[in-house]
Parts: sequence; C-alpha cells; structure tokens
Amino acid sequence: MPRKVAVAGKGGTGKTTLASLLIRVLLEQDRGTVLAVDADPNSNLHEALGLKAEHTIADILEEAKAPGPSPAGMSKHMLVEYRLRSILVESPRLDLLVMGTPEGPGCYCYPNDLLRSHMAGLARAYDYLVVDNEAGLEHLSRRVAQDMDLTLVTSDATVRGIRTAGRVRQLVGNLELDPGRLWLVVNRLEGDLGPLEAEIAATGLELAGTIPQDPLVSRYDLEGRPLRDLPASSAALQAVREIAARVGLT
Repeated sequence: MPRKVAVAGKGGTGKTTLASLLIRVLLEQDRGTVLAVDADPNSNLHEALGLKAEHTIADILEEAKAPGPSPAGMSKHMLVEYRLRSILVESPRLDLLVMGTPEGPGCYCYPNDLLRSHMAGLARAYDYLVVDNEAGLEHLSRRVAQDMDLTLVTSDATVRGIRTAGRVRQLVGNLELDPGRLWLVVNRLEGDLGPLEAEIAATGLELAGTIPQDPLVSRYDLEGRPLRDLPASSAALQAVREIAARVGLT
C-alpha cells in the first residue's frame, strides 16, 4: 500500500507549490514511485511538475454520467477503469492524474463513487500517493482526501490564514473523515513566526514547518517554468526537504 498524502488549504496559500516540491523531494531521494493527483479544477500541478496533461478525469465523469450503454457494451465500472488508465500522464517514477472540471448539469455522485474506488486500486501500484486538493475546505465533503496517512494544511503567514487552516480540524471531525495525521505548513514566511505562534497553538494543528518567501519560486512562476527545475539552493526546496523529514516521509 502507498503512503498517502493530501495537501489542503484555501486558495493562494501555495498548495500546488508544496505538492510539487514534495514530489520532487520524494523522487530526488529515490523514495520510490509516486502517483500525483491534481484534484483542483484550476489545474496547474502538471505545469509545476513539467508534465503535459491532455485529458482529465472530468472527461471520464461525463462519459460515465451519459445515459444509455457504454461504448462496446462495457459496463460503467469497466469504462471508468479503462479510461482512468488511458488518461494517466506517465513519466519515470512519476505518474499524474488531473481531475479537471465536469461540465453540464446533474449529479456526479455515481461516477464519483466509481472514481474513488478505482483510484484506490490504481494507487496500490505506487509507493506514494500525493493529492493536491481543490482550493478551500468544501472539497473535504466530497471525500476525495479521505483515508490518508497524513494531510498537510497550508496557510499564508497571516492570522486570518492560520485561523482558516484551523477550521480544517473541526470540519474533518464533523464529516467523520480520516485525513490521517494533520499538519500545518506556513508558506511565504518573511522572518520568524512571531505573533503567529499563539494562533498556531490555538488551532491544535502540529506545525510541520515553514516555507520562506523564495524569489526563485516567484520568478519560475512568473516565467512559467516548472518548479521541478529549481536549483538545489532554493530556500523553498530546502524547507520542503525538512518538512518531508519532519512528517516522516523521508
């Protein structure tokens, strides 16, 4: 079974940056194979990883949701399993699935249930599963990030951001999810935590570490360059290495 890691948090807190750098750390330290899942409709994990994603899981949901028989007489179950593998973006030791955004009205409950079961089966072939979740907390109710070994909740370096991250614990309890061990990551920190320390303690979340404001990350994002190409001297990359060790991934 893979080690399963979810990255969650409100929009703009650097979830994708953390997920992509964490994947890079796992690969550069030769920790095994990784299945990455971009569960954010505003998909850009593939760009951070330097991969090209032409098809999304949303395409599968549309096919499974359509009335009538599936192509070639396949059951909905078989169709989802076949198509899930066909849209997998493959690279050495790293494969990627992109969720995308379903289009059109109607309920996606049935195909989503099928998708979750197939994703669980697919992930068994890997050493790690890393899920970059949808921005915000409402995605947790869709149970995409359940049954994890650990969940990294990102926050910017503000009191409001820390308090929002702290609400994850309450929401997880209300939904009876199993996110594994919950950790907090404070991103784009300038200087030390200072007054944020008391706010962090109040959340009840364990602090996995902080990621400093890194001009290299900003430049790579501005130029559209993959974060996998950051030099080893990158302050953000060094911080994520420490976070990975702290939470027991390396």
